[in-house]
Amino acid sequence: MVTVYGMADSGNCYKVKLALEQLRLPYRWIEVSTTKGETRTAEFLARNPNGQVPTLELADGGFLPESGAILHYLAEGTPLLPAGRLERARVLQWMFFEQYSHEPCIAVARAILRYQPPDSPRRAELPRLQERGRKALAVMEQHLGKEPFFAAGRYTIADIALYAYTHCAADGGFDLGAFPAVNAWLARVRAEPRHVPLG
Repeated sequence: MVTVYGMADSGNCYKVKLALEQLRLPYRWIEVSTTKGETRTAEFLARNPNGQVPTLELADGGFLPESGAILHYLAEGTPLLPAGRLERARVLQWMFFEQYSHEPCIAVARAILRYQPPDSPRRAELPRLQERGRKALAVMEQHLGKEPFFAAGRYTIADIALYAYTHCAADGGFDLGAFPAVNAWLARVRAEPRHVPLG
């Protein structure tokens, strides 16, 4: 059994939980709050020197941080990670897109609106984040107008990675009504067996 050190409200941690549930893998969840500084303790930094969740504790006592790496590790040898060379690369392509072009805008806008007070100077970042986030959603819309999922023509960890923060993008001030193909894809992901909600 693996152990996940995570925060229930985090989309990055939710990716790991959703994959574990859908793969029917046994796991233990230990709630760790970044907002309370619990990832900066000496005990936690011994597990992940970067002080981030999610962090996966393996059965042999080793640790694996970073949500994308954890998803790749969990999905190895399962239908969630294609065997073909190009198909696997397409999965990684969309996972890199999520971390570089999607998450830094959509997740950060959500975090500012959820966790920062109304008078926070960080609110000034929102117009730029929302503009960049809409561009990322438009890239997804274009792809999903032609394909049901992001890689290999089927549900993979690329979909899990992108679903985590897209499905709650409204929390960051994004209007998903302008992206019908994205909304249809969100419904397909929710219909996957053993889907669990964020939180």
